[in-house]
Amino acid sequence: MAGGTWKSQNKVRPGVYINVVAKNEQDAYAGERGVLTMPAALNWGPEGTLMTITAGEDTFARLGYYSYEILLLREAFKHARTVLLYRVNTDGVKATATAENLTITAKYAGTRGNDIRITVAVNVDDDTKFDVTTYVELAEIETQTVGTIAELATNDFVIFSGTGTLAATAGTPLTGGTDGTAAAANYIAYLETAAALTFNTMAVPVSDGETKALAAAFARRMREEEGRKIQVVLADYAAADYEGVISVKNGVVLSDGTVIDKTKAVAWVGGATAGAGAAESLTYTEYDGAIAVDTVYTNTEIEAALRAGEFLFTESYGRIVVEQDINTLVTYSDTKNYALSKNRVLRALDGYLGDIKKACDLYYIGKIGNDSDGRNTIKAYAIRLASEYEAMGALQNFDPENDISVSAGAAIDAVVLTAYLQPVDSVEKIYATITVGEA
Repeated sequence: MAGGTWKSQNKVRPGVYINVVAKNEQDAYAGERGVLTMPAALNWGPEGTLMTITAGEDTFARLGYYSYEILLLREAFKHARTVLLYRVNTDGVKATATAENLTITAKYAGTRGNDIRITVAVNVDDDTKFDVTTYVELAEIETQTVGTIAELATNDFVIFSGTGTLAATAGTPLTGGTDGTAAAANYIAYLETAAALTFNTMAVPVSDGETKALAAAFARRMREEEGRKIQVVLADYAAADYEGVISVKNGVVLSDGTVIDKTKAVAWVGGATAGAGAAESLTYTEYDGAIAVDTVYTNTEIEAALRAGEFLFTESYGRIVVEQDINTLVTYSDTKNYALSKNRVLRALDGYLGDIKKACDLYYIGKIGNDSDGRNTIKAYAIRLASEYEAMGALQNFDPENDISVSAGAAIDAVVLTAYLQPVDSVEKIYATITVGEA
């Protein structure tokens, strides 16, 4: 369905068009979250393809490793429940090997294919057959017992080909696998794929400015033209100055000595942002397993970073925490105030608007009449939704009698929904005055 913002009631496609306007402490909130999408340069798996991965899933066949062995996935899954992962590098070469009449080709391009080994041995029970075993490093993947090459079936890691009989071999390693590259065109292809996905947050772990600019523009297009209230997490891109972009300024050091620099930390921030609930802020949230920041800033530098819209990690009582859960919006106006720079507020607003749009797309557009009964149906849902979000601590001071209105639009098929909503932000600044009495 179509969506986006509106300036006049002149839209052509059926859809939900929503404006976000700041007024005092207005805003709103959302439903189930936890979905992150991320492009990554991998050394195994289908190239230029999206893979849906859930927390705890066995990813060995698809990725060549378990998810906890892939740094970006491990960091993302510290808070995300689902990662829509896209292997962005292409033009890689598949590892291959030959053993007499048998040709073995890795299922996917990448250097992980160079860790594959095939053994062929005469079957102990039937000397007319052979046991063909596939290994990845020391892990035995499978064994097929066959009489000829033609009987061998493709498995999760290799493709067999050739004709004739097999010959025993102690071990044939595959070689020549390469990972390929990830250029700007690859990221453009990823963004085109992501445009059709349903997710909360996108993390793009890159350092080049061209790709970051593309991702920031994607966030703006999704939010303002498509009505998709997502956020994009980038490293060192506060120049976006936009509520849909989070800019990570520094990284952390984990307890095992692993350095998660700001580019890699994008995965954790993306997962944490996607997983944060309707009434949850990441301010002072501890980075799981971290013992230090990779770049330490002075108090003056931290304050300057926050004013610039940068998301950074600091030390607090021996913990490594998010200093403040903010996005890059720093230029305020009548329609975009300071509240929209706070990610808890934005999640509340985005969630409420997203749920309204989803309900209209699924149940109302084209299904109910544009009369008082139809408009009251939409209004009743909007009121009920706001009341539920108030109950979960995302909204406050909601007045169902006066804060929601639904009226007929200028065209015969148009409806205008107006909501005045006040989100709840987290306590972040406590000012105390202590008076000391005389003894």
